[in-house]
Amino acid sequence: MIELSRETAGPPAELIFGDWYPALRSKELRAGKMSRALLLGVPLVLGRKKDGRIFAMRDLCPHRGIPLSAGWFDGETVQCKYHGWRFEPCSGQCKEIPSLTNHDVLEPGKIFAGAYPCEERDGYAWVYVPEPGTGRIGDKLPPVPELPKFSERYRSAHLVADLPCNVDHGIIGLMDPAHGPFVHQAWWWRSKASIHEKTKQFEPIPQGFRMSPHAPSSNSAPYKLLGKPVTTIDFVLPNRRYETIRAGNRWFTSLTTVTPVTASTCRIDVLAAWNIAYWVPFVTSIATFFGARFVRQDQQTMIEQAEGLRFNPALMLIDDADQPAKWYFSLKQARLKGTGEHPLSGPVTLHWRS
Repeated sequence: MIELSRETAGPPAELIFGDWYPALRSKELRAGKMSRALLLGVPLVLGRKKDGRIFAMRDLCPHRGIPLSAGWFDGETVQCKYHGWRFEPCSGQCKEIPSLTNHDVLEPGKIFAGAYPCEERDGYAWVYVPEPGTGRIGDKLPPVPELPKFSERYRSAHLVADLPCNVDHGIIGLMDPAHGPFVHQAWWWRSKASIHEKTKQFEPIPQGFRMSPHAPSSNSAPYKLLGKPVTTIDFVLPNRRYETIRAGNRWFTSLTTVTPVTASTCRIDVLAAWNIAYWVPFVTSIATFFGARFVRQDQQTMIEQAEGLRFNPALMLIDDADQPAKWYFSLKQARLKGTGEHPLSGPVTLHWRS
């Protein structure tokens, strides 16, 4: 991971609350231990109870504001270091205030620290981050994101990188179709000389859009290993890109998320799964090696872009290659305003060179 500084962070972006975000890898959560994370500028403390359940709390004691992560977790309750207040971490309910005496009428159980829904999926601890000031969170939540899989036996890999830019720049970089031959040049991927015109059809889906099933790029060497695959790519608010590649019984899927850490920085997580040659020794290590190089190229480009964004330059989006970015901004504004308007009324065909 690359540590980001205030000097390299880009301008802030408006954030989408009321949805699930990946906080950290669930393997980091061990019984009796606490881990810290930051999502949408909200400080979190996460852990795993003795019964295996994971939790996410706002990392602030409601009494005096000290981080709860500075205290203790015994596998059942989180105890504040300052005055010893004790909380059940899944609900946030206060279980004990040591300073109370028989003369006090205060009922600890009526006090709640901030606690958020937290679920495990595909090796992540996903946290539902509500709108500020929402109060108690009900049970009617959107489903937790999950990576599609098409067989019981498969391999998987995970990659992560911090980006010194706001979530909007991270997301439109994620969906940008024209940067590949320049940012991701490699003998095993593609080169500038491989650029050619492409035609893709897009269609609206709830909270996003889909690049309709198509044959993947002929100038990307790894796709040739699959024979004649068909690829489908979905983008879904607030931050998810799903890619599914299938060729008969062989398949590859990925879920990439760009998660706002603060209003001006974000993190990219890539989770991939496949059943191609899953029995081959070291196949996961090999895939992770090449995938990590791919993600580092994106990360380095975003670091360099952040240097320019510090000066708040006027930016432009062109047709057709930047049309998905325009759709993203329209979808985001519709969600923030609660209008429900979709920028696509039906299928659209785009053309670009890449």
